[in-house]
Amino acid sequence: MNNYDLGAVQERFADIVWEHEPIASGKLAKICAKELNWKRPTTYTVLRKLCEKKLFQNKDGIVTSLVSREDFYSAKSEQIIEDSYHGSLPSFIAAFVSRKNLTSQEADEIQEMIDSFKKR
Repeated sequence: MNNYDLGAVQERFADIVWEHEPIASGKLAKICAKELNWKRPTTYTVLRKLCEKKLFQNKDGIVTSLVSREDFYSAKSEQIIEDSYHGSLPSFIAAFVSRKNLTSQEADEIQEMIDSFKKR
């Protein structure tokens, strides 16, 4: 998967598309005017850039995703772990839990995930 390097505003725009897809580009512009205070040209410029990155497509005025929200955020998480923790998931988890107390339920859920992956 491509390295989708998006800024916070582009990510918010992407979330709007994912929430409403398939969506007519004109309706998308109206939503962005309301939620992001954008003018129509801004919406179309950002849409064009994200289509160039192959995240979305605008075919016959209908905007749909080429990459799902889940795939995008999974790839983003993997990139953070790669960039910040040299690809070490255990290092990432250790850093995360050292700053946040896990509840017993959260620890059980994580353990269940690990157990299910071990069985595969």
